[in-house]
Amino acid sequence: MRAQADHSELSPARRRRLFGLGLLRALATTVALVVLYYLLPLDHITNVPLTLAAGVVILVAVTIWQVRAIIRARYPALRAVEALAATVPLFLLLFASAYFTMAGTHPANFSPHFLTRTDALYFTVTVFSTVGFGDITAASQSARLVVTVQMLLDLLVLGLGIRVFIGAVQRARQQAPPAADPGLPPEQQQHHNDG
Repeated sequence: MRAQADHSELSPARRRRLFGLGLLRALATTVALVVLYYLLPLDHITNVPLTLAAGVVILVAVTIWQVRAIIRARYPALRAVEALAATVPLFLLLFASAYFTMAGTHPANFSPHFLTRTDALYFTVTVFSTVGFGDITAASQSARLVVTVQMLLDLLVLGLGIRVFIGAVQRARQQAPPAADPGLPPEQQQHHNDG
């Protein structure tokens, strides 16, 4: 297990550098996911429920992997921010893909009847943020059901998901070995840490 580090022991310049690198990794992950969303051949998918179920399984697997990465991270709080910045876009793009596929399979699922990938992403974000401008609406029962599932999962992602990541940070910090006492000679450090 890697030793956990406390942000307070870092110089302000090192802390800014780590924070900046974390933001860059999160941004790169988000950009990669959005590029995949626009490049994947979603218009060839016909089985929306199976695809959505597979996407949820992938999302759960990514979340579990992220939690483990947080627990093992040298800076777990920073890693949790990166994990959240990767998991939320994946969640949103999963539903945007489902809406785009549903609109392509049965145009009457949404009003207006034709949705581009950008329209589907926009609709997903308005549902997630509970803004719901009303310019795009779920018109069929199946589309309304998928939107309802997204709304319920939105609550889970916002509530339970963030709580899981915070719990992973707390667990990582509890598993961290105690910090060395700079006033003790090295031969007494082990005895001090064991006591």
